[in-house]
This record gives sequence, structure tokens and C-alpha cells, in this order.
Amino acid sequence: MVAQKSCRWKCVLIVGLLSVVKTYGFYVNITYLDSAVEKGAVCLDGSPPAYHWDVGFGVGINNWLIHIEGGGWCNNVTTCLTRSRTRLGSSTLMAEQVAFSGILSKQPEYNPDFYNWNRIKVRYCDGASFTGDVEEVNSTTKLHFRGARIFRAVIDDLLAKGMSNASNAILSGCSAGGLTSILHCDNFKALLSTTTTVKCLADAGYFINSRDIFGTRRLEAFYDDVVNTHGSAKSLPRSCTSKMNNSLCLFPENMIQELETPIFLINAAYDSWQIKNALAPGIVDPHGTWHNCKADIERCSSYQIEIMQEFRMEFLRALDAFFGTSSPRGMFINSCYAHCQTEMQETWLMNDSPLLSNTIYPKPIFGSRKHARNHMVC
Repeated sequence: MVAQKSCRWKCVLIVGLLSVVKTYGFYVNITYLDSAVEKGAVCLDGSPPAYHWDVGFGVGINNWLIHIEGGGWCNNVTTCLTRSRTRLGSSTLMAEQVAFSGILSKQPEYNPDFYNWNRIKVRYCDGASFTGDVEEVNSTTKLHFRGARIFRAVIDDLLAKGMSNASNAILSGCSAGGLTSILHCDNFKALLSTTTTVKCLADAGYFINSRDIFGTRRLEAFYDDVVNTHGSAKSLPRSCTSKMNNSLCLFPENMIQELETPIFLINAAYDSWQIKNALAPGIVDPHGTWHNCKADIERCSSYQIEIMQEFRMEFLRALDAFFGTSSPRGMFINSCYAHCQTEMQETWLMNDSPLLSNTIYPKPIFGSRKHARNHMVC
């Protein structure tokens, strides 16, 4: 049962965040993949894809962590055109440097498993979790739907720069990037050497086909538009699309059981993005009844808490599809009101990070094969 008291780190002031970055994070320069343009692997506006790479060292020099940026999706020409004029649709508008912290940190005390690996943050600029592949470019909008090509071009580039000799490789991501790490998990493994140990890690990428407070499956309809706009069907698992509507295969619960590559899930059962945008989006709350609750769960009514409890139970039921497979997998599902927990140092191996049986997250990821999803505290 969720307490009305929110997680301690949920509402951190901007000043505090800047202080954390200065204390725990560091900045990494951008790399533009200009060679991808001739392959048609481009952002929505036709600009080249990009990533940030902090080179590995010491015993981690042959290990690679590829982390995919999140940022939602665009579902039609109008929303994608708007997106193409932001950093989520054009590399010309991306920051030249981004802060690396949490799972991307280079400090062993804050990231003991990966601090000396090659850590790459892939920028997200296609709007469909790297699944789109439409050859035609609209002569009016000049929009390019080429996410699948971007993914392949970036991985090919990193393979040429040393990842082909990797001892270990992990594909991870946050939010829409976490969904990418699920959808492309087996594809990622297929591109690497058979001698490389490959695993996937999805942070806040387990989006479920839930109903809103009035019973409508809004995310399903939204995903249907995404798939049709971006031509995503060809990038989705055939084992899923052969059995159901293509858009349903963007929901991990419908395709994750088919994955052959080891995968680990990190998610909040009270996923704040899904509660804000799928359970109680503004379109079904014209009078703002849910506004204060979504901003701060301490201000939720008992009725709203009950609705959120029902969402949590629906989320946990959707995780049943995660099991029943022979491939190694695990999960860390806590009861925080949060979305994305691996990129922030506050929730990655800090003294007040979420706990599992008095074990600080993320230690359960590599210390146990158990599937834990209850009794988490923030």
C-alpha cells in the first residue's frame, strides 16, 4: 500500500539538482555521426544522429554500456513537426555537453559496476523509440521517420570503434529509451560477437496498456498512431505482430516473453509518467481535479490514492508476462512515485536510494537472480 508521503527525493529543487550534478556528475562532449546521413539514418529534421561517449579504462576498457535517452513519442505529422524543432527531433538543437551521473558515472564509489566501462548516451531524435523506417520524405514537412536506421548506424559505428571486441555489452535506456532497450534487445545481441556477453536493462520502459480513469485505453490509441506514422511495424517482433495488432507490440507485456537475451527491469509500480499521462491525463480531467495530486502525491485524496493503488496492481499483473521463459531475467520494482531511476545519482547507490530487504539499489541487479517486486521502500 502506498503511503501518501512521497519519496524523499521526488521533489528536488532545481538548485539542488545543479548541486548534485556538480558534486557527482561530469560533462561529456557530443559526437555527431555525420556518416549516417548518407545511409538515411537521420533525425526527424534530417540532421545526423548523435551520442556522448566517455571512454572506458583499466579492466573495463573492453566493456560497453549503451544507454538510450528517453523523451516520449510523436504520433502524427503535426506533433512530429513540432518535435523536429526541439532537441528531441534535431541534433542541431542538442546541447554540446550532457551530464553523466548514476549508471553513467565514472566515480567508483557511486557506480562500482560500470565506472570504468565505455559509457555511451545515445541521443533520442526520432520520436518512436528507434523503430521508424519510412523511405519517403514528405516534400512539405521534410520529416524523416528513420529511427530504426539510426539505431543500426550508431551500433555499427561503435562496433567499428572497438565494441566488436567487447567482453561485455549492455543495452540500457530510460523511459522511451527503456522501451528501446526492450524492443531492440535481441537485435543488439545479434549485432555483437558471439563471444560477447550481452544483457539489456530497461529503466521505466515497461509501459502497460492501462485504462484511464474513465476506462479508455488512451496509450493504445496513441501507439497505433505512432506505428502508422513512423512505419514501425517492420521493426517490431514478428512473433508478436503475427498474433495481434502491430501497435500492441509496443507494449512490453505483449512481446517480452519472446526475448532470448537476458534482461533486467527497473520500474516504479506507481510510475509517475504513466499515472500523469495514461491514467489521469489532462484531457480527461478538464477541471484539474488530479492536478495537485499528480504534482505531489501528499495532496491526493483517499479516492485518488485508491485509483493509484488499482493502477499499481494492474502494473504488477502486467509483469506476469515477464516470466515463463528460459532466458535469465530479473526485476527491481519499487513503490516510489517516480519515472527513471538509473540516471540520477539520488536513486543510484546513495544512502537514501530505494531499498530491497535493506539492500541499496542497484545492488540487486547483479547480486541475485531473484525476481523481486514487493516490499520496496523509497
